[in-house]
Amino acid sequence: MSLLISTLNNITVDGRSALRSLAVLFKVRIVALLLLAAMAGAFVAAGGRPQPGDLLLLLLTGGMAAAGSSALNQYLERQRDGRMGRTRQRPLVRGVYGQAKWVPWFGAALVLLPSLAVLPGNPALSFFLVLGALIYVGVYTIWLKPRTLLNIVVGGAAGSAAVLSGSAAVGAWQDPGGWVLALLLFLWTPSHFWSLALLYRDEYRQAALPMLPALSSSRAAAAWVFLHSASTGLAGLLLVLDPAISGWYLAVALPLTAYLLQRNLRLLRRPTPQNARAMFLASNIYLMGLLLALVLATFLSVSI
Repeated sequence: MSLLISTLNNITVDGRSALRSLAVLFKVRIVALLLLAAMAGAFVAAGGRPQPGDLLLLLLTGGMAAAGSSALNQYLERQRDGRMGRTRQRPLVRGVYGQAKWVPWFGAALVLLPSLAVLPGNPALSFFLVLGALIYVGVYTIWLKPRTLLNIVVGGAAGSAAVLSGSAAVGAWQDPGGWVLALLLFLWTPSHFWSLALLYRDEYRQAALPMLPALSSSRAAAAWVFLHSASTGLAGLLLVLDPAISGWYLAVALPLTAYLLQRNLRLLRRPTPQNARAMFLASNIYLMGLLLALVLATFLSVSI
């Protein structure tokens, strides 16, 4: 009996370890945030009433494309990841999957198959799915990240593509509210990532990656974070002008924006690792709270 229990425990531990490795490889947390952004784009563009079938298609295709892009990103960066403590435990760095020659093929399939599947019926959705992957993998990971400190500024457009894929899924990619939300994601990404890079600026220097906080003073980096945070907050407040969003959205957006800027001002006054971490977490709370508020506010604008 004890041998059976021990065996079952080992199987359970191995299974959990395998799931954790896959979750890291496909960046499940980031994928979930991108899907929330896409959902918000769908609700805004559809005036609060997207069809359930459109949402299901968006979650399936968007999730596959984002997971595939994440796997390609980690495969291409596995050597650089090994030079940084923050990423040294990723499965491809530790050799969990051996040489992992299947990863780029599987990652590319996750991007291309859903994009090709929806192409005949919704070419706009197909376009934004592919565009997001091209920006994240091709433009950001391969081209800009090892060459210029502007890498994440342009790379933020991948999040914008996720929002517009949501608008496209409901047949309204031209909706102005969707484009304002896409702009918000574009502006938010540098402030979010530079806060994290401030925390790990020495590791980025050791890895010879030209992240802005690694090439400038901490105070200058904090000032750039503030510029993007303030612009993000402004874009978030402008969304209240969209007639598809009920007025109570402002009651959520205002305190979230104030919280984000408060954390950023603390970072600006004292650009310490502790304040950089707090700013990074605040940017996550801000975006998740704002996206959830948008989904509810557009839904309630129809119900009321």
